[in-house]
Amino acid sequence: MNASPIRQPTAVIPIAMSLAAMATIVYHVAVHGTAPQPDEGAAAHLWQLLMAGQLPVVAFYAITWLPRAPRTALAVLAVQAGAIVAAAAPIFLMGW
Repeated sequence: MNASPIRQPTAVIPIAMSLAAMATIVYHVAVHGTAPQPDEGAAAHLWQLLMAGQLPVVAFYAITWLPRAPRTALAVLAVQAGAIVAAAAPIFLMGW
């Protein structure tokens, strides 16, 4: 029985990790403001771990599902890439 590539944990986990990274940014801005901090704190390290940690999951998803269901897998990969860009954009826009 073939499972849907959209319902795989490897499709959803990177999106959830990007959302968690964005929530980390929102929390940090709400508590500390947008001014650059003199030292990287826990929020910066958590963001870095969430962003770097999802790359192997995305790669595993691509390797597993692109040969099986290319059209659906590309759509999921596009959503994952969009989530990564959305989580990274505030960092670059604020110059952190």
